[in-house]
Amino acid sequence: MNIKITGSGSYIPTRTVTNLDFAKHVFLNDDGTPLNYSNEVVTEKFRQITGIAERRYVEDNLQTSDIAFLAAEKAIESAGIDPETLDYIIFAHNFGNVRSGTIQGDMLPSLSARVKHSLKIKNPKCVAYDLLFGCPGWVEGVIQAQAFIKAGMAKKCLVIGAETLSRVVDPHDRDSMIYSDGAGATIIEATEDEGGILAHETASFTHDEAYFLYFGNSFNTDHDPDVRYIKMYGRKIYEFALNHVPLAMKECLDKSGLAIEDVTKVLIHQANEKMDEAIVQRFFKLYNHSAAKDIMPMCIGKLGNSSVATIPTLYDLMIKGKLKEQQLHKGDVVLFASVGAGMNINAFVYKV
Repeated sequence: MNIKITGSGSYIPTRTVTNLDFAKHVFLNDDGTPLNYSNEVVTEKFRQITGIAERRYVEDNLQTSDIAFLAAEKAIESAGIDPETLDYIIFAHNFGNVRSGTIQGDMLPSLSARVKHSLKIKNPKCVAYDLLFGCPGWVEGVIQAQAFIKAGMAKKCLVIGAETLSRVVDPHDRDSMIYSDGAGATIIEATEDEGGILAHETASFTHDEAYFLYFGNSFNTDHDPDVRYIKMYGRKIYEFALNHVPLAMKECLDKSGLAIEDVTKVLIHQANEKMDEAIVQRFFKLYNHSAAKDIMPMCIGKLGNSSVATIPTLYDLMIKGKLKEQQLHKGDVVLFASVGAGMNINAFVYKV
């Protein structure tokens, strides 16, 4: 028995927001003082560092659980399964449903319960729960699904990563340009096919790193101090990721028994293009190798950082041949890896 991704789906919002759309924003320093340079300079430096030229935001009538349902429907159809046969629905997100124009996150009922309801699944043995694990949430959900299947507790699991970060960003913080909305979903099940998940690795660093990402006040001191927004210490996150993620990726690959030469693609959380490139280069250097030019597919340039949704969306685009010059084929060895709030790191080696 092997444990494989047998179906995938994604929802990419229709509303495109380019860097030019931030031209009229009033960006401030964290002490509320104006930046010393124009928005044109801000957005160009941002593009050079992150690789992001545009991102996608959901329409006002949609929420995180809505776009998760749309991605889940596609994954179920792709796998060709009856949703009533699902044993688990594992939904990774971070902020619940945040309605357009509101300041509260809604997680009652859980978002996984809402998706199960929308899928019209009647089977009470299909257990639905939410997973809060920062950006690595979808990867962790896949690892948990694998554990349930290996333990004989499940045969089929739906793992979703969805987020609407556009609803929790501070418009006066230039870091807000990184974030976007989206949803990706996968069916994980036991199969007799060759390949599947070969090894995994997870770690949580919380002693000094727990608050590298946090909820904080707007940089605009005139804003309501009781309204909070997603904030981050970008330089600390960058240094943390470069020091720890390549090592976790190596531990994971070594566990699999495969060699670095066997790795076909690295699907890494689309957080920041320069950071991701540096992580992958450091990972290969641990084996005294250089990363191939096309080893790391990217979609952040047009889709932005949608947190838990980036990797399943990227996988879905590749497996369905929708990412230019980047496809996945039978027998390919893929290393999935992510880093995010917590600070959490995880990875798994997968043979298509």
